[in-house]
Amino acid sequence: MSTTVKITAAEVNKLRQATGAGMMDCKKALVEAEGDFDKAIEVLRKKGQKVAEKRADRDSSEGAAVSKINADQTEGVAIVLGCETDFVGKNENFLALANQLADIALNCDSKEAFLAADFEGMSVADKLTEQTGVIGEKLDVTGFEKLQAPFVGTYVHINKIAALVGLSAKVENAETLVKDVAMQVASMGATTLSYKDFDPAFIASETEARIAVIEKDNIELGRLGKTLKNVPKYISMAQLTPEVLAQAEEAAKAELKAEGKPEQIWDRILPGKMERFISDNTTLDQEQCLLDQNFIKDEKINVAKYVASYGDIEITGFKRVTVG
Repeated sequence: MSTTVKITAAEVNKLRQATGAGMMDCKKALVEAEGDFDKAIEVLRKKGQKVAEKRADRDSSEGAAVSKINADQTEGVAIVLGCETDFVGKNENFLALANQLADIALNCDSKEAFLAADFEGMSVADKLTEQTGVIGEKLDVTGFEKLQAPFVGTYVHINKIAALVGLSAKVENAETLVKDVAMQVASMGATTLSYKDFDPAFIASETEARIAVIEKDNIELGRLGKTLKNVPKYISMAQLTPEVLAQAEEAAKAELKAEGKPEQIWDRILPGKMERFISDNTTLDQEQCLLDQNFIKDEKINVAKYVASYGDIEITGFKRVTVG
């Protein structure tokens, strides 16, 4: 004669707190495990594996981006916990899980080490499998970035974008500076710190692609009798060698002479013309180089000038993760 195992409400609640699973799922798991708590967790994990297998081809392009900074503010991590729907991505328990995971990720040097790290007696990867069964959606770590510097700060935009920025030192009001620059990174999506980091092949490819687009547009503009767009020769400061700048200055002087401007006032006009030449021919830098972007809080200056206003300080690096 078989004996029916009695499951108490306290046992169910204990399993719910440990796993986040629903009441009925926890009760069924405990019954199947004959009241053994550890076996019940294994039952839920196996359920998660089955759900994960069924949903392996699903798109986990929704979710939450979170970041964490260590106690002395010298290291930060930003991760994205991906799921299938925005509804789950905004769920309070899901966000709590994402933050728990970020705490663990802060002590890991890579995504691989993070997934293998301990999460309450199981690996992070196994925890995600378990929670796939609990939530009913595919869960995945779709973003992982670490940053170390003498001073690190972060900014998170509505749990959709998380940015980390490193400073070369902790200066006065460093918290404001690093948050502002992290906000810039989150908002503008720079890909590199400076044009000096660009690969020549990338610049050549970008130049060719931009010229092709403008030439195509000009065909239509010409057909309509409208003013044609300028076809760029340069798109980055990396292309503006001393020789190129010298040629541009000579061309500017020729313009002033043709306009009949007195030579004694050229020195007052030339700097503005050269500044305009550089601005017109560094569009790639303005789009993708953090230091060359217009500062989002004051578009009259770029990020480099904003950073310089804090004294002898440099941006050492930045990272960005985004949902989707």
